Amino acid sequence: MKNVGLISALIYTGISLTAAGVFLGITLAGNYTWVARIGGTAWVFLLAMIVLMPVVMPLVKKRYRS
Repeated sequence: MKNVGLISALIYTGISLTAAGVFLGITLAGNYTWVARIGGTAWVFLLAMIVLMPVVMPLVKKRYRS
């Protein structure tokens, strides 16, 4: 059986990094300070991790159980 925890962590970390990168890219076009850009990017990453952890884990478990 595959390591479901590791696979889940890779998935939700990747999605969170992508969301944070998109946020950073969008803020580069605006007139924001670097503190606001980096702080917002960190905040988006953290919130995405919190939201995605309980969502991705059951989906991966279900997929690899069958």
